[in-house]
Amino acid sequence: MRLIATGLGHRFGQQPYLFRGIDLDLGAGNTYAVTGASGSGKTTLLSILGGWVTPIEGEITRSSAGHAVWVFQNPHGVYQRQAVDHVALPFLARGISRSEAENEAMRLLASFGLEHRATAKFSALSGGEAQRLLLARALAAAPSLLLVDEPTAQLDSVTSAVVNDALHALAGHDSIVVIA
Repeated sequence: MRLIATGLGHRFGQQPYLFRGIDLDLGAGNTYAVTGASGSGKTTLLSILGGWVTPIEGEITRSSAGHAVWVFQNPHGVYQRQAVDHVALPFLARGISRSEAENEAMRLLASFGLEHRATAKFSALSGGEAQRLLLARALAAAPSLLLVDEPTAQLDSVTSAVVNDALHALAGHDSIVVIA
């Protein structure tokens, strides 16, 4: 997939523009960072790239159909479900057998350093573990576009470093990855 944005600009109502004149050429297998101060429009830009918000100015062109997956700033999961269940679900939704889905989920959990937490309930995970779990689940969904919104904003520096290592592991997948 390739995503091209030309002349993007956005504001809410008659407020000043958050940004204007943004041109992007994003390709699969690459990871991109969106940086800026709080309130500068990073999340809004992610929403536009994902197709959930229409920009006031400019246009977006996608070279192929595909779907976007968003990993939110604050990890949310099903409180009583095990970590492996969260990652197996996208495989099951694609019609893969339960045993194969769990095997693939375990492979992804291992790639994010979570294999030892596979049977832990979501409610028992630390903030960093929950964030890495949701990154693994996002990859299980095989998105064309993966949007990650401030994944370390609520974490301490040690946990942030672990999540950043997990983000580095996303490089080279078949998705366009955009991290605010």
